[in-house]
Amino acid sequence: MTDADIDATKAPLLEHLMELRERLIRALMAFLGAFILAFFFAKDIYNLLVVPYTIAVGPDATLIYTAPQEYFFTQIKVAMFAAAFVSCPIVFGQVYAFVAPGLYKHERAAFRPYLFATPIFFALGALVVYFLVMPNLLHFFISMQQANEPGKARIELLPRVSEYLSLIMTLVLAFGVVFQLPVVLTLLGQIGIVSSQFLAEKRRYAIVLVFIVAAVLTPPDVFSQLALAIPGLLLYEASIISVRWIEKKRAQEQSTTTA
Repeated sequence: MTDADIDATKAPLLEHLMELRERLIRALMAFLGAFILAFFFAKDIYNLLVVPYTIAVGPDATLIYTAPQEYFFTQIKVAMFAAAFVSCPIVFGQVYAFVAPGLYKHERAAFRPYLFATPIFFALGALVVYFLVMPNLLHFFISMQQANEPGKARIELLPRVSEYLSLIMTLVLAFGVVFQLPVVLTLLGQIGIVSSQFLAEKRRYAIVLVFIVAAVLTPPDVFSQLALAIPGLLLYEASIISVRWIEKKRAQEQSTTTA
């Protein structure tokens, strides 16, 4: 390769790097804008997250913070959590806008639906945590309290604001990631990396893997692990059905083309 050929390749590379920088700046600005907005409503968002605890305990539900700065930093974490969720579509859109020019038209058409499916399935996982997992999990933890009894100390649950936020954020992230299973496997099936037959044959390995992931991502109690593992297994079965449907659609298109 001559010096002229090397110089000719510099311009496209610099253009790609400049475009990447522009996309990253836009994604960062979207996150920062969402963070600033969310911080003003951090207390309201946190109160919304506390609703499952209020339902489990009743109107006298109390959370505490044991350090002067704890609740302030908790609000920052709430704002970051909300900003990441709100800005996620914009960030994914910037990633897609950077990658799309290098894809064929049919590849862009095939990839685009998954950009919309990803936040939707994440939100579904968060809703399962909010309406099903957290209330039942808190009922279980509250049942371990020890009331005033002769000769026994009173043991009462008084959760810290930061620890409660960590618990619900951990569960939301865990369920949100596991709920991406149909999206990821269907995309892999779309591009031909996996097949429905392969997924069906590897079902027993998937069961073990799902339970391992549930044990790692959730708190160390049986209810949380089962609450994540069971939907994970159902989503795996749904992924097999989705990939099988894609294969049938692909076969029909090929038969139509050859005819």
